Amino acid sequence: MYKTLKEFLDKQHVKYMSISHSPGFTAQEVAASAHISGKLLAKTVIVKMGNQYAMIVLPANEHVNFSELKELTGKAVDLARESEFKTKFPECEVGAMPPFGNLYNMPVFISSHLTGNDQIVFNAGTHSELLKMAYQDFERLVHPQEITTH
Repeated sequence: MYKTLKEFLDKQHVKYMSISHSPGFTAQEVAASAHISGKLLAKTVIVKMGNQYAMIVLPANEHVNFSELKELTGKAVDLARESEFKTKFPECEVGAMPPFGNLYNMPVFISSHLTGNDQIVFNAGTHSELLKMAYQDFERLVHPQEITTH
């Protein structure tokens, strides 16, 4: 787990569990490697909303609904290229960013399919470690905006 996230969670007195797994690169591969349902594993997708980057957090088995995001935000929404945002996450492996936009000055939008869960599981900054924590703690720290996904 990368240092900034660990320090932040420890400072907030949040209980979490680290889950090591063999390296996987798609969210579905990571879920299978860690023996977690793709419906429970949260993936972080970086999008551009106008001139700003944002995090979309959704189950590994779902896709971003760009038209709904545009309707919700009133801004053009496009998938960001890794080359555009990788420098914003210097401690993280590309594609393994944890969904803590508050640590990167980015808004976070989360799928309604994750908000009803007791826990949330996500990449901890590497392709071989997940973090599991109470969804209630995640919501309290990140203040994500809920969206509907398909």
